[in-house]
Amino acid sequence: MTYDAGHYDVIVIGAGHAGVEAAIASAKRGAKTLMLTLNLDMVAFMPCNPSIGGPAKGIVVREIDALGGAMGKVIDKTHIQMRLLNTRKGPAVRALRAQADKPLYIKEMKQILENQENLTLRQGMVEKLMVEDNQIKGVITETKAAYYAPTVIVTTGTFMRGKVIIGDLAYESGPNNQRTSVTLSEHLEELGIEMVRFKTGTPMRVNSHTIDYSKTEIQPGEEEPRSFSYETTEFITDQIPCWLTYTNEETHRIINENLGLSAMYSGMIKGTGPRYCPSIEDKVVRFNDKPRHQIFLEPEGRDTEEVYVQGLSTSLPEYVQNEMMKTVPGLENAEIMRAGYAIEYDSVVPTQLWPTLETKQISGLFTAGQINGTSGYEEAAGQGLMAGINAAAKALNLETLILDRSQGYIGVMIDDLVTKGTGEPYRLLTSRAEFRLMLRHDNADLRLTEIGHQIGTISDERYERFLEKKRRIEEEKNRLEKTILKAEEDVQAVVKESGGSPLKEAVRATDLLRRPEMNYDLIAKVAPSDAHLPADVTEQVEIQVKYYGYIKKALEQIERMRKMETKTIPEDIDYDDIHGLATEARDRLKAVCPLSVGQASRVSGVNPSDVSILLVYIEQGKIARVSGE
Repeated sequence: MTYDAGHYDVIVIGAGHAGVEAAIASAKRGAKTLMLTLNLDMVAFMPCNPSIGGPAKGIVVREIDALGGAMGKVIDKTHIQMRLLNTRKGPAVRALRAQADKPLYIKEMKQILENQENLTLRQGMVEKLMVEDNQIKGVITETKAAYYAPTVIVTTGTFMRGKVIIGDLAYESGPNNQRTSVTLSEHLEELGIEMVRFKTGTPMRVNSHTIDYSKTEIQPGEEEPRSFSYETTEFITDQIPCWLTYTNEETHRIINENLGLSAMYSGMIKGTGPRYCPSIEDKVVRFNDKPRHQIFLEPEGRDTEEVYVQGLSTSLPEYVQNEMMKTVPGLENAEIMRAGYAIEYDSVVPTQLWPTLETKQISGLFTAGQINGTSGYEEAAGQGLMAGINAAAKALNLETLILDRSQGYIGVMIDDLVTKGTGEPYRLLTSRAEFRLMLRHDNADLRLTEIGHQIGTISDERYERFLEKKRRIEEEKNRLEKTILKAEEDVQAVVKESGGSPLKEAVRATDLLRRPEMNYDLIAKVAPSDAHLPADVTEQVEIQVKYYGYIKKALEQIERMRKMETKTIPEDIDYDDIHGLATEARDRLKAVCPLSVGQASRVSGVNPSDVSILLVYIEQGKIARVSGE
């Protein structure tokens, strides 16, 4: 017998990285939001590596922040180390990566949730969804509490029918020996949601006191203050280093001799694992020509001695893990505090979702995070943010938000998932973005803050600061464009300092800045600004001036893409009625139900000839309707 436990606009199931962003975004849009989680002490828990960011992923964190999310602010307050990666490469692939203090990260995020207006945080296990006529009505917990809402977001991560596997040992569990959700997964299947089985894994954690760091290489953080959030003004300076070591031939011998005991190779694991985050067994087998593999020793926080052994993810039996680990320099006497393990879990086939992350089968039901087949905290958080924005929009009759592939890595990821699907845990890579020159670490605010303000997740005060930054960037670009530098002694000295060839005639300051060897600081020596410009302004001026030609070409490509995106496909289209479509294309289009010709062109199995046929059919349909009128 259930009882009425309350009525809400949006209910979020799960409080991992997707869940917290979904709940915060929903509440910020004004929706009365309820978050239900298995364990309030595990809010935004990091079950795998204790870090945030990295290539592509770090850019996602900045996009989340530009749209009003919390991940960037929290990691800025709780990290133990931060570095900017790929600094010797172009701006399109630079990204921040921070080592997290895991316990402190949880504490900080929980405080944000507890203090968020319109948000109720509650511990409870959801067992069933209330659905009538393919419309979500609410959820029912194991304690028979019935919570009602017109929209529900499922963000259960790896907890749905989770199974932990270590060697030949297997037991039902979520990450870190938490309770697993079985009934909800079965219920989703009953509702017609197609599920697949995926797998991920984690390495052992060892006691820092038992590591011989003298045999490893120190990996310090950067002294220069950096942040993910555009609102951060206070920076952590007392950073803690990580350490680098390597496997060797002896490590690989032990692994090869015990492959039959690994759940990966014994047949115990049925789910598909992530290609870009393989276990050490998988690396040794797939890259058998490599004599060693990198191992990073990553502290899990300031007030714990647990160290995450990045690179030794494994499902080998515990005694083999111990034997293998002791062959690694620095870990000869290390004591395992937590054994590594593999975990299998249920995921939703993401092509069942609209680009808003609402399911096609059930109106008002959204899914976000690892349940959609992704891998990584950042990918989960980005989806959660978008699901929260759009669930609130549906509940309150507000404007929905779909980011296209030119606006953010979040848009690239969601489009990939709902259009192409994924046969393995999906990870964001810079190579997935065709417009990556435009999707940079440094310009996420310029791309997305305007949108965040429009939908109500960015405050007026922050928006005013953003407009001031934009104004100063444009003014400085215009000033440099109008500044003529003559081939005089002081200018030639700066050119010589840069290593470039001497000027033969006067040039605009912008033309000189476009030289590969030149930078803004050198230009400022001969064309100083009267105003004191902050580093984030001068960085934008330099990038926008220096890469003007490339940016212009990218914008032209984006415009062509958007023309395809504006060619909408009628909701009542009958693909069986389109003669000439390849059978595979017809089947895939019927399964995905793309909203535009642009999206249809990205569906796996749809060729350019199929797109041409589809375009003709749609245009003829418009002509027929006009002539019929």
